[in-house]
Amino acid sequence: QVQVVESGGGLVQTGESLKLSCVASGFSFHIYAMGWFRQAPGKEREGISCITSNPESTYYADSVKDRFTVSRDNSKNTVYLQMNNLKPEDTAVYYCAISLICGSTWQQTGGFTSWGQGTQVTVSS
Repeated sequence: QVQVVESGGGLVQTGESLKLSCVASGFSFHIYAMGWFRQAPGKEREGISCITSNPESTYYADSVKDRFTVSRDNSKNTVYLQMNNLKPEDTAVYYCAISLICGSTWQQTGGFTSWGQGTQVTVSS
């Protein structure tokens, strides 16, 4: 059974940091790319980061570049999202999902599958 489980969200103030984790199981994790998405109330789900493996490459949305860092530990079947200098506009439910690649449309949901339940990130001003 393919499954991903997100954790690490919480309530922080503007300028603070959080580190999210996504633990995967039920598939060959090291073969696949992993994406991070977020969805704020009343808005569409948007891709914010993607990471490949063998070789490892990373991609970021303009809204989070230079603040967020994605990484993975294939020995632990886990992908991380380090979020620094958080802003109120980062408030959303954060999800991870599985893809074969980080393609040209990696910021869209269509190329991803096996979404987790999400973890809430709230940034107060």
